[in-house]
Amino acid sequence: MCPVAIDIPEVLVHLRERVAEGGETTVRGTRTVIKPARKHTAERIAMRATGWALNHPAALLKAQRLAARSRRFHPPAAPGTGPRLDRHPRPARSPRRTLPRLVDPHPRRHRMSTNTSRERVLARIRRALSDVPRHERPGDHPVPRDYLLTHGERTPQESVTLLAENLADYRATVHRTDAARLPALLAELLDRRGHRRAVVPHGLPQGWLAQTSIELVPDSPLLTPRELDAVDCVVTGCALAIAETGTLVLDAGPGQGRRRITLVPDHHLCVVRTADQIVDSVPQALRRLDPSRPLTWISGPSATSDIELERVEGVHGPRDLEVILVDGDPQALTPPA
Repeated sequence: MCPVAIDIPEVLVHLRERVAEGGETTVRGTRTVIKPARKHTAERIAMRATGWALNHPAALLKAQRLAARSRRFHPPAAPGTGPRLDRHPRPARSPRRTLPRLVDPHPRRHRMSTNTSRERVLARIRRALSDVPRHERPGDHPVPRDYLLTHGERTPQESVTLLAENLADYRATVHRTDAARLPALLAELLDRRGHRRAVVPHGLPQGWLAQTSIELVPDSPLLTPRELDAVDCVVTGCALAIAETGTLVLDAGPGQGRRRITLVPDHHLCVVRTADQIVDSVPQALRRLDPSRPLTWISGPSATSDIELERVEGVHGPRDLEVILVDGDPQALTPPA
């Protein structure tokens, strides 16, 4: 292929000149015949002048310079003079809004706002309750809740196995042990990662960490988020665990601590008693939990896939979650004398 330089503007001007020169265009054999046009006389003259100017660039340049010099001799326009105005002007446009609706000083003038969805939902609720007497309360008409509490029946051992499988699906690391070997397993897990400091909540049995040599930082309201971030891990118990969803629930009770100590450190070790802390389903868990307590529901390590569906861990909480399922009663463990 051979590249060819084409002056597009000049070609378009000459093409327009040919159209202005003639009327209908017909093809006779190998010839193209353009009949003389009866109209477009002014346009035809202008196109001829433009074509001649493009064919004589030196003359065009001199004309441009002459026009620029002639502007210097034009007297300045008198104040108040200008282009003629329309005798019948259109109404002026309304000025554009300079304030967004969130800070509009007159929000009632504009019914469409960020609260529109909320107002619509509340209006539907009011309409649905319009025929309900004011003295009536929700407890006056009990709602039958005879649906199934669990998806099938399981033995306690099957519930433990299901919990371990679902935790692993959430990329949590699961360990099985008995109460006597719990201190040794915790010490091994902490040493394996090279941890030097661990935060421990109030009420955590002292025997759990009796065999570790790392520094134990007691939970305190005085601990700042920066200080918690400098701690390597946190060791807690839990209120209960849900087998069908692979969820741990903490209620800030003894051995669990405040919510933030399980959100800021990058590694969370959680101990679950298999004998009395595992339930099959969420409905069973809700019956055992106190709704007035600060409940934290944990299903695997913190992770999000908001950006391009790429899984990123450690965004809203610990990057690593290790769950230790303990047979027996680890609460009875006491530190060696």
